[in-house]
Amino acid sequence: MTAVTAADVHRARGAVADVAWRTPVLPALTLGEHGPVLLKAESLQRTGSFKLRGALAKLDALGDCCRRGVVCASAGNHAQAVAAAARARGVPCEVVMPAGAPIVKAEGAEALGARVILAGESVEACLAQARERAQERGEVFVHPFDDPDVIAGQGTIGLELLEDVPDLARVIVPVGGGGLASGVGLAIKAARPQVQVIGVQVETFPAARESLRAGHPVELEPPEATIADGIAVKRPGDLTLSILSEVLDGIELVAEDEVAEAMVALMERAKLVVEGAGAVGVAALRSGRLAPAPGGATVVIVSGGNVDAGMLATVTRRQETQAGRRVALITKVPDRPGALARLLGCIAAEGANLVEVEHVREGIDLHVRQTAVQLVLETRGRAHAEAVLAAIRGAGYEAQVLR
Repeated sequence: MTAVTAADVHRARGAVADVAWRTPVLPALTLGEHGPVLLKAESLQRTGSFKLRGALAKLDALGDCCRRGVVCASAGNHAQAVAAAARARGVPCEVVMPAGAPIVKAEGAEALGARVILAGESVEACLAQARERAQERGEVFVHPFDDPDVIAGQGTIGLELLEDVPDLARVIVPVGGGGLASGVGLAIKAARPQVQVIGVQVETFPAARESLRAGHPVELEPPEATIADGIAVKRPGDLTLSILSEVLDGIELVAEDEVAEAMVALMERAKLVVEGAGAVGVAALRSGRLAPAPGGATVVIVSGGNVDAGMLATVTRRQETQAGRRVALITKVPDRPGALARLLGCIAAEGANLVEVEHVREGIDLHVRQTAVQLVLETRGRAHAEAVLAAIRGAGYEAQVLR
């Protein structure tokens, strides 16, 4: 097994610097009740994720060996990163992605000049196909995480944190295949071994924690769907696992619902659009599963921002409903002119906003001159929503909230 050292991370910095941006470290005031919390916003990186760093480092290490082209497999972020790195270095690129990969990620890779092949039901199936295609065509396969050069490239984030955060005490980092956590951990522990590095996974896919417990890679079947698709791999790599066992001070699991809440919180309060995999560290803090370091600064690596607009809208609507800012209800009104207007006048008097209205005449017990009305309302929060419902019921309507 090829070892990776902090010296490799320092060497990779030169390969990364001319294309990848030095991303900002932003304050997260609402997360720092017990100490300063900062966000390393790799969601603002070129191609929308940290993966560009590892791809650039790999192509630099390959040199002329990759002139015929490179092939990779990915759920999306690695694909875009390799495509961007290949374009910057003048190298042909082909990416194999799962058939269900987010549209924004597939289109992003194509826009960067890569040939995109949608095949397979999982990242693992795509990895196998990408290896075969590279071998058949005499091209170079670029692994998304279990590669020493890729790990070294991702580790350049750790070097930036050491320089930008003098009182760094804890780093919280997403863990999928382990390339990001391995590289960051190597860089930080070599310079300041007292700094804690904590990994975070989604509890529906705890491959990293189970592998660390077992001391060797443990394969777990991926869920049918996960909000954190960017870290949904069957297992960490052999190389990354060996590094993770040395550099991680712990690993925590978060729930899918907690990730969704973190995505919305980052959008509303930090003005960052973040994908599920990138939000797991913030989810761990918001849920109380992890706490800020008691002394010094805690940095959460927000690893990516490539999320479909449809997914973001779904997550936002769901969180608005849970917070009481969006209410769906059904009631009955007389089926005659002006009846609906009177109901809506009652709602308007309470300051709620009507988003949707639909008449329902089938599948519900109605008198012959009645119609059911399904409404979606926007309110200022749970207390306001309850006041609106009380006013509707006080006006004689039997309003039922739809869950």
